[in-house]
Amino acid sequence: MKKWAFVSDFDGTISKKDFYWLVIETYYPEGKGLYKKWKAGEMQDIDFLSQVFQSIDQHEEQIIQDILSLPIDEHVPSFIKKVQENGGDFYILSAGTDYYIHHILNHYGIQHVPVFSNKGYYEKKNVHLSINENHKHYSRRYGIDKSKVISDLKEKYEVVYFAGDSEPDSHPAKVADLTFAKDALQELLKENNVPFVAVESFQQIEDFLHEKGTI
Repeated sequence: MKKWAFVSDFDGTISKKDFYWLVIETYYPEGKGLYKKWKAGEMQDIDFLSQVFQSIDQHEEQIIQDILSLPIDEHVPSFIKKVQENGGDFYILSAGTDYYIHHILNHYGIQHVPVFSNKGYYEKKNVHLSINENHKHYSRRYGIDKSKVISDLKEKYEVVYFAGDSEPDSHPAKVADLTFAKDALQELLKENNVPFVAVESFQQIEDFLHEKGTI
């Protein structure tokens, strides 16, 4: 069994903005109404995202340019290196899509980071999701069940850390050995009595792990 892994959500945790908000604000203002329906529980998460991503109507060069404009936590690339240099494996776990995550990783030269997410691809001026309902990590609500991914990783590692920021992250937080929580996730975990470390950045996560002698 390997020593440890660090698993991070992407939208709002590594990136400072969710990709779906970039699409809504740039190309799909009707998405604000859809967002309200989603938050009211009238839509599944994966159905909301699918509809937003299929409403871009731009050539792929423009979509990639937009993806690369997403701001990320500036400390993430060096943090990932620190994890890898200290015997840990870094993973990204997202209920969005790997389509934009891979473009971001390539842009920042980040290597050896497996991505668990919904498969995405470009076709006819939009981004589409390819959901395999027979996959062992399948979730009807999110496309991918983050809790199942963390459970699988715990079979391989002695310790699995997790970082997230929002409701979909409240489920894997219950399975991980220790969760670093940003933004809305902090209140959600408090309500459910799930232990966590409150953070605002990857610098704070690194400082915490440094104090514990992990990195």
